[in-house]
Formats: sequence, structure tokens, C-alpha cells
Amino acid sequence: MLLLKLAWRNIWRNKRRTFITTSSIVMAVLLSIVMGSMQTGQYDQMIQNSAGSFVGHMQIQHELYIDEPTLDHSFEIEPMVLSDLSKFDGVNAVIPRIDAFALAAGDHRSKATMVIGIEADAEKNLSAPNEKIILGEYFLPNDTNSVLVTAGLADFLNVTVGDSLILLGQGFRGVSANGIFPIKGIVKFGIPALNNGIVYLPLKTAQEFSGAYSRFTSVAILIDRPSKSEEFENEIEKDLEPGLVVHRWQTLLPEIIQAIEVDYGSSIVMLSVLYMVVGFGILGTVLMMTAERKYELGVMIAIGTSRLKMSSIIVMEMLFISVLGVICGMLLSLPIVIWFHLNPVYFSGDAAATILEFGMEPFIQFSTDPSIFLLHAIIVLIMALIISIYPVWHIHRLQPVKAMRR
Repeated sequence: MLLLKLAWRNIWRNKRRTFITTSSIVMAVLLSIVMGSMQTGQYDQMIQNSAGSFVGHMQIQHELYIDEPTLDHSFEIEPMVLSDLSKFDGVNAVIPRIDAFALAAGDHRSKATMVIGIEADAEKNLSAPNEKIILGEYFLPNDTNSVLVTAGLADFLNVTVGDSLILLGQGFRGVSANGIFPIKGIVKFGIPALNNGIVYLPLKTAQEFSGAYSRFTSVAILIDRPSKSEEFENEIEKDLEPGLVVHRWQTLLPEIIQAIEVDYGSSIVMLSVLYMVVGFGILGTVLMMTAERKYELGVMIAIGTSRLKMSSIIVMEMLFISVLGVICGMLLSLPIVIWFHLNPVYFSGDAAATILEFGMEPFIQFSTDPSIFLLHAIIVLIMALIISIYPVWHIHRLQPVKAMRR
């Protein structure tokens, strides 16, 4: 306890020295947290754009569907099972779908497109076409014979609300799938890949169109903790019939994982450079602190203070300064991170166009995940404590007579 008191008093004997050392640690924590928050926010955005806003965090599928996505690998599932899934702790929404490919045609042009059968209310939780209507109206609960068309497809086919859309395709087990549907609304997605080739049908209409009555190709599931999707997968899969499996978004969207891994590798290099710069900055202040106290340390050793106790005091001082710097750095970074979380950085011009081509919304929203603050704070704290080895080594080599010469 006495050594702790001495160490605490020592750091306030020279406030300028303490301020310089603490400031270097504060900047290290501040920069690393802000960079980590921006990076994690980008990853969360990629996942949300691809998984949380269209595919789902998990999907129930037929075991063969992921390798051969056809209507022949659709499945039936009891309504009671879907109801039980929606009541599962941590599940935010359950969205049944039936997907198929068809040729969409207007008066003069045609194009291959994806036909998605949706439950009007459930789909509001996933791709939310109701929020993206730019012309016309969204499906009503009793709608059975109308379609929503994405804006890019509507422009290509030169059709609009009130026109008829012809759909031709192959349904369940080879049956002919064809129909003429009035266009009820035009939907515009911010991502070109989605905006150029999707037709929404009411779920029952899509099932009848494809001859897959009461069948689904997938049941998307949104959960409150995407990082815990493996736990949810194991729990949900236990209650499913044989032949049905649960796929997490990591399996459904492997390209997102690859993109994150590539970006993460480059960010590790950037963070390593940052830590090196900051580490040398902290080392410089420690060298200065040790040189300034050379006479003091020599006197204390000369009057009989053991080198072990002196080393302990120095380490405690560095610990106090490091903890103080880490706390201040976290407190300073918090409002910055919250501000950019609530006010994302939007891109424009060529930068926005490039980001859209990769299937992402053109903005960066910082992440407020507490683990970011803890991780980088701990890294900087450990780095500062490792640097404190130098003054300990210096004390054990110090010769009191030489140290007391001025």
C-alpha cells in the first residue's frame, strides 16, 4: 500500500511530465478506437446491406437448395412451426418466401428476372419494399393478382403503374408457369444489382403461379445478435423436419466474408503502423521521464532503497498513467463515435457510384460496439506496460555515483 501511495504522489510531482506521457496514450487510444469503430461500422454495413436487408441473418432451406436453387427443392412447413419460430427468444422476424426465375416482358422488350413471392407484412422487416415505393402502392393484405416491379426493370421494359407485366417460366416439377399481372407499384433500391431485375408477387399468387402450392424456397430469419447466429442455428435446427437445414448468412453470402477478410488484412497493417508510431511516441516520453529522474533514482538507491522497490514504484507509476490515459482516451472517443454513428459520412460523385457498384449504400456509419473500446484500450494499455520495462532495466543498471553527478 505504501508503494502505491508513493507511486501515485510521484506522478503528480511533475505535472508536465505526467501530462505529456498521458497525452501520448490518450492519442493512441483515441485514434485506434475511432479507426476501429469506422472499420467495424463498414463491416456491419456490408452485412446489413447484404444479409439484414435482403437475405436474412439465417435461412431455413431444403438441404439441396443451396447447391441447386430450383423450385424442385422447395419445401412445406407447418404454420405452427413458423409461429413458434417467431416467438423464439432473440428472433426479430420470420419471413417466408418463394423465389423463382422467369422471363418478364412488356409490350416490346423482355428480360430474365427474379420473381419473389412475399407475405406483405412479413417482408416489411427484410427488404422493406413498402419503404421504397416511388410510384403506385404497396400490397394490401388481400391483394392476390398484382406485382411490384423494381425501377431499373420497369425502365428497361418501358412499363409503369397500371400496365400489365407478362411472366413466363418453369414452375414446380416442370409445370408451365405463366401469367399476366397488373403493375401496382414501382420499387427503387439503392443497390443497382437489386434494382435491375426483381418482381414481387404476393406469396399465395407466386405459389399458384409456379404450381408450388403451400411450398417455400426459404424462410428468412432476422435475429437481434447476428454475431451469435451459430447458437441460433443449432437451436432452430433441432425442431425442423428431416431434410431441412438452417444456413447462416456466412454460408449464404461467402463473398461478403471474403471481402471482409481482405479488408481486415489491410486494416491490420494500418493499425500496426499506427501502434508502432504511437508506441515510439510513448517510448520517447518514457525515455525523457527516465532521463529527468536519473539523479533522483541515484539518490534513492544510494540511501538504501532496494532496486526491486524502485522498479515496482516505476511500474506502478506507468500503470497509473496508462490507466488514466486509457480512460481519458475512451471518454474523448465516445462522443466522436456516437456523432458519426448518428450522422453517417455520405459519399457523392464517383466515390458513391463505385461503392454502389459493390452493392453497398454510399455512406459510413461508425459502430458503437463496446468491444471496440475495450479491445483497443487493452492493446494500448499492454503496449504501455511493455514499454515500462525500459525504466526497470535502467534502474537495475544504474550506478548511483554516476547518476548523482550533475
